[in-house]
Amino acid sequence: MARRTEDLMENPERLARPEVQALTPYQSARRIVAAAGGRGDVWLNANESAESDEYALRNGRLNRYPDAQPAEVIARYAAYAGVSPESILATRGGDEGIDLLVRTFCTGGRDAVLQFPPTYGMYSVSAETANVRVVNLTTSPENGWTPDVKALEAALEKDPSIQVVFACSPNNPTGNLLSPEVVSGLIDATRGRAILVLDEAYIEFSPENTAIDRLERAPHLVIIRTLSKAFALAGIRCGFLIGNPAVIGMIRKVIAPYPIPAPVADIAEQALSDKGIARMKTRVAATLRRREELARALAALPGVLEVSPSASNFLLVRFAESARVFTGLWDRGIILRDQSRQPTLAGAIRITVGTDEENALLLAALTELLGEY
Repeated sequence: MARRTEDLMENPERLARPEVQALTPYQSARRIVAAAGGRGDVWLNANESAESDEYALRNGRLNRYPDAQPAEVIARYAAYAGVSPESILATRGGDEGIDLLVRTFCTGGRDAVLQFPPTYGMYSVSAETANVRVVNLTTSPENGWTPDVKALEAALEKDPSIQVVFACSPNNPTGNLLSPEVVSGLIDATRGRAILVLDEAYIEFSPENTAIDRLERAPHLVIIRTLSKAFALAGIRCGFLIGNPAVIGMIRKVIAPYPIPAPVADIAEQALSDKGIARMKTRVAATLRRREELARALAALPGVLEVSPSASNFLLVRFAESARVFTGLWDRGIILRDQSRQPTLAGAIRITVGTDEENALLLAALTELLGEY
């Protein structure tokens, strides 16, 4: 006992749960750059908006706790999404929504979540942090990274411990959409068996493909949304879960008492005004124009093997010598996101669509780099 006490005095981190000790934290864009000492003159690695709106706080009194769920923000987002306010829960970004879903519907050490890699890394990180198993059904570029509904049905039949299924549309980092037929298949496969989560963080770049209209007929469906991407508000960390009111009611029991700070609610309310939504749509249209221009220019460069079709604000590009490209751009202060370690993405780099000026700098640097090889 004395030896254990002495060991813990020197190494108190050993008191952490074993699964946390073994966990590899999610490598966010900023964390990777900070750890490696990159200088980051042009940031094209985090799928942030290239432009920003200006906001002014309208209430400087911050001595009171905020509303647990800011009523005006909820009302405005409900109107924007076309659902009832009772169907919405405001969260600290989409990431908190993912964590809440795992903690609400999964028991650590017993249950599992299922995902379709290559996909967003926080699904597995949130599950592993809660000691929840992760079942992977890897998709293939040959069929556009489309989930195999039959394989999902088989997995759910084989493993009844799967409580939550995560699917992302448009998918990060591949940029592909789930077709209406695939969404229907996912809904039917999970009905009565698991919560189906559709992550629509990038849906404003392809709004006609939302699954919002499926909610009424699919009470087990939950949709993740965020203000981080098209609304250009990554810095305030505001997202939403949208689903059946009974399911949202369960998640309300788990969320922290005051998740949305008053300044965040103030800015979110302004962003969700008629003027704010109009600005967002104008920004999206400009992003889509720049995305297509950038995709054409990249495809014409030597050493670029493929530019995958994208329904989002980023492009997945496969290079013949991706490591040299990534490092060469990094050394020039142009920060991209290397995806080559994800399944099926060898040689792939994810590039956020920047401003016209940032895209021009990227293309000039790539032209110089690829000309050297």
